[in-house]
Amino acid sequence: MNLLPGPGRWQLLAVYLLLATPPLRDWLEAGMVMHMLVQLPLLAGLGVLAVRRLPARLRNRLDRCNAAGVPLTLLALFAIAFWMLPRSLDAALNQPAMELAKFVSLPLLVGAPLALSWRRLPAVGRGFLWSNLLSMLVVLGWLYSAAPVRVCTNYLVDQQQLLGRGLLLLALGLALWLAGQVLFGDSPRRAAQATG
Repeated sequence: MNLLPGPGRWQLLAVYLLLATPPLRDWLEAGMVMHMLVQLPLLAGLGVLAVRRLPARLRNRLDRCNAAGVPLTLLALFAIAFWMLPRSLDAALNQPAMELAKFVSLPLLVGAPLALSWRRLPAVGRGFLWSNLLSMLVVLGWLYSAAPVRVCTNYLVDQQQLLGRGLLLLALGLALWLAGQVLFGDSPRRAAQATG
């Protein structure tokens, strides 16, 4: 059975393999900011895009095992928490098996489960995820900015401080975007009234 039908599957595979090639992988992992804020989200994003290519029959089967989106969301949260640990980042740089685990787990255990669960989660669940993400970004940003010693042994203190500021800026940008959605975004009722 062809899991990813259509022409998009080759582009996804090409991007995945490109991210795994030593020159690009080494460049993305050379700095802590690129590693955490570019490579990890790109790998998770590939999982999101792959889910969009799944046949409807397979998505329906997965939905039956994913009551209200909670089980797969919990799986994704545990996987995200694991890859946010400095020790996990160090292990991915030092051990080929952990590097492979990163390239497999982020698309399959973060991106794909979130893509399968997001539309099934109630608004409260989505709000919980956004607030959890924002608080995690703020705490990690503060930790990386304020820690007087190196948290990751493969990166210098100035790189971790730069990452800390980047995480805090990302949290601020997301908070402003979410506030804009709440204050100025079209609600389904307003959108229906505008078209009706």
